[in-house]
Amino acid sequence: MDGKKYPNRWLIALAGIVMQICLGTVYGWSVFTKPLMAAHNWSNSDVTLTFTIAIGCLAISSAIGGYILDTKGARIVATMGGVLFGIGTLITGFGDQIGSLGVIYLGYGLVCGLGLGFGYITPIATLVKWFPDKRGLITGLAVMGFGLGSLLLTMLSPGMIASMGTAMTFYIFGGIFLVAVTAAAQLMIEPPADYVPEGWIPPAGSKASAGMTLGEAIHSKYFYLLWAMLFLNITAGIALISQASPMAQDLMPSTMSAAEKAKQAGAILGIFAIINGLGRLFWASVSDKIGRRTVFFILFGTQAVAFYFLSSVGDMMMFTIVCSYIYACYGGGFATMPAYAADVFGTKYVGRIYGWMLTAWGAAGIMGPMLFASIRQSSGNYSQALVITSVTLVVALILPVLAAPPKTNAIQTKITKG
Repeated sequence: MDGKKYPNRWLIALAGIVMQICLGTVYGWSVFTKPLMAAHNWSNSDVTLTFTIAIGCLAISSAIGGYILDTKGARIVATMGGVLFGIGTLITGFGDQIGSLGVIYLGYGLVCGLGLGFGYITPIATLVKWFPDKRGLITGLAVMGFGLGSLLLTMLSPGMIASMGTAMTFYIFGGIFLVAVTAAAQLMIEPPADYVPEGWIPPAGSKASAGMTLGEAIHSKYFYLLWAMLFLNITAGIALISQASPMAQDLMPSTMSAAEKAKQAGAILGIFAIINGLGRLFWASVSDKIGRRTVFFILFGTQAVAFYFLSSVGDMMMFTIVCSYIYACYGGGFATMPAYAADVFGTKYVGRIYGWMLTAWGAAGIMGPMLFASIRQSSGNYSQALVITSVTLVVALILPVLAAPPKTNAIQTKITKG
């Protein structure tokens, strides 16, 4: 240790987790679908489009936020994320109150979506710099919070909506998000370029301040290989997430009422949310030991089997088990990729590089749900979509193989020259 006084990095990590829990409530958007439909006579697709817009804006603002983070600092970007996400949620409540779908698109889709991107990229890009010795673990903890955010919303929102209405629920959450995320953002500071954790010896050829620029990364094949890996893992998982409730209800006895089916499906989705969060921590931690490439190879291979098996499952217990595993893998890919990107490209400009990589999230957020929904509509079931997903994941196994880092990469060359 060089004797310098540094802030407690675990406190910074805790602030990042708080941010991610609040932002992760976006995955619980479906709890508002039926109340909004019933109150305003809107269609399911009308309300669901709000989520699609939000994820699309997230992809754009992650790229922009990553650049601002690397040039102006993490605290500014995180604060922007908290303010936008909180205000966007408040605007959504107003949109519900006046019955304006356009205002809801503006509030939750655009403003919240932009806040999501700024808020999501900041803890990840910041914490990989504070924890070079535990990159997988720390990104797993951070995005585990995002995965568990939907559980928080799913548990609290139904009772709040029933007792005080949808608009007031948005107002309350908007106020909480505005305060909590913005406050946590003030702890988002980056370590100095020469920071090394006490007792940790950097591997030979590594340096905290080293790293490819965004231009160098984009001209590298690894950017596109990692982008494709992230895209395919998200596409498979988010497609299932978008249809998990109706798929579960299709397996329930016809003697059950619609309300009973919805309630039981909600309980199952709660289990999935917990597994999603735990999967993020598990797979990211495992990647510190067996390597990021190996983890993605396992994720693709085992999910290919799971999706194929799911296409013929007719039992609720097996459906829950198989889907839980897929949810864990979905979260695991999210948690492992930031560390993977830091390994390949270095940490100096990881904010803007990973911000651009998150465009894969936006693309997958559109393609995955559309694929499952369109095939379900044309065929009358989900089997064909599940088999197509399985085959795609088998083909994806080639990507981790091709993503083997060269023996002498651009980062090591920079260090040698510098």
